[in-house]
Amino acid sequence: MKFTESTIPGAYRVDPEPIEDERGHFARMWCRDELRERGLVGELAQASVSYNNRRGTIRGMHMQAPPSAEAKLIACTKGSIYDVIVDLRPDEPTFLRWEAFTITAGNRRMVYVPEGVAHGFQTLEPNTEVQYHISAPYDPERSLGFRHDDAAFDIAWPYEVTSISERDQNHPNFSLERLEKQLEYTA
Repeated sequence: MKFTESTIPGAYRVDPEPIEDERGHFARMWCRDELRERGLVGELAQASVSYNNRRGTIRGMHMQAPPSAEAKLIACTKGSIYDVIVDLRPDEPTFLRWEAFTITAGNRRMVYVPEGVAHGFQTLEPNTEVQYHISAPYDPERSLGFRHDDAAFDIAWPYEVTSISERDQNHPNFSLERLEKQLEYTA
């Protein structure tokens, strides 16, 4: 696995290093030891998948607060996505900064999202499937959501939104006070 640092501390673009032969190729998607060598969370508690019918579908922006904070490794196994992370760690110099990655089934690229960083994506084509390797089980009491179109982030999504859950659409606008309250409540 080849790790390329993001502009957001602790976040990485991860490229599998396939071993090819006449059958095709084989590559690791998760390696506890390689993650730990970089000081990243190497435990895997859950793997999830989302299937998205339409181009323009948005899922996010999501994260979990401590003590259920989660790191994620995101891969697109069918189709393509515009994958976005937002740093919501107030003590980081990149607080409120976002970065995007194009992840496709063809490029096999992944994104490592550290704890305290929100994640979301928009599908770039119909019938897109996304896999999530997650370090902590889902905990609804500590689940946090932020609007994908919040002016505090000013994310430049590539397409008009064609599908979004009611829950994601109705998240309140970001405020530091709200974030701090949620983090205090969940601690």
